[in-house]
Amino acid sequence: MNLTAANQLTLTRMVLIPAFVILLLYGYRGWALITFLIAGLTDLFDGLIARATGQKTTLGAWLDPMADKLLLVSLFVMLTLPGIGLVNRLPVWFTILVISRDVAIVLTVAVINLAVGRRTFRPSIYGKIATATYILTGVVALYFNYLDQPSRIVDAFVYASLAITLVSGGHYVLQVVRIGHQ
Repeated sequence: MNLTAANQLTLTRMVLIPAFVILLLYGYRGWALITFLIAGLTDLFDGLIARATGQKTTLGAWLDPMADKLLLVSLFVMLTLPGIGLVNRLPVWFTILVISRDVAIVLTVAVINLAVGRRTFRPSIYGKIATATYILTGVVALYFNYLDQPSRIVDAFVYASLAITLVSGGHYVLQVVRIGHQ
């Protein structure tokens, strides 16, 4: 199998996830922030490179969203854990909501593909905005945790993420309803 540059970036993101978790768990907050930033940048660049070079692959279509989900779930779970001494922890309800949205989307796509036949769900602009907002929320929370300084800015990003989670979730529901009426 020939791995494109975009696929290699996606795989790099996946490899950085355990490093990020370990660094944050052991209190290396600055290194965890840098590792997360690099992982977030691979998300930006893998798609740009794939489109610019015309190297969109089936592997990339599966790996990229999987890497995104793994990175974000790891981020939100780590920033929610009570035992690692973070001054800006994410609320448990928020982490559960974001993860539940992703699980619901994946399960819905699977059920539709099994019940109705193969359907392609193109990523919506709202889903892309949600992912970007989640990454920014993570960066802001990691930064203020690195400073060991409580911040209302983190709260503002949590509520911005909540809003886009609801909007993107609603948009996916409308897509499913539309497919059901075809």
